[in-house]
Amino acid sequence: QVQPVESGGGLVQAGGSLRLSCAASGRTLRTYVMGWFRQGPGKEREFVAAISWSGSRLYYSDSVKGRFTISRDNAGNTVYLQMNSLKPEDTAVYFCAASQMTPSSSSSYYRDASRYADWGQGTQVTVSS
Repeated sequence: QVQPVESGGGLVQAGGSLRLSCAASGRTLRTYVMGWFRQGPGKEREFVAAISWSGSRLYYSDSVKGRFTISRDNAGNTVYLQMNSLKPEDTAVYFCAASQMTPSSSSSYYRDASRYADWGQGTQVTVSS
């Protein structure tokens, strides 16, 4: 079992940038598919981005594609979410999650929160207009 821990959230003006980090304690993240999800006020949790073990497979939701970038540093046991051109509708608690699905799984698996067994506590991102 791996325990993700998110950091890097905060308050930013629309158009600004933030970089979220997800570190792990307990085990290496090297063999986990990693995902970012978010839950806005009064909304259900939604998929944001995911990355395979090697970083060769990347997936994004349509709402963040072109603005957010997911990456990983396996040596540093950390996954990142670079968020640019932030909008007020990006305001949410952002969660990092780990999955033991195989990297060759279909894209629908990467986007499915139920495929991720280990979740962090979340970090708040607030974008002001």
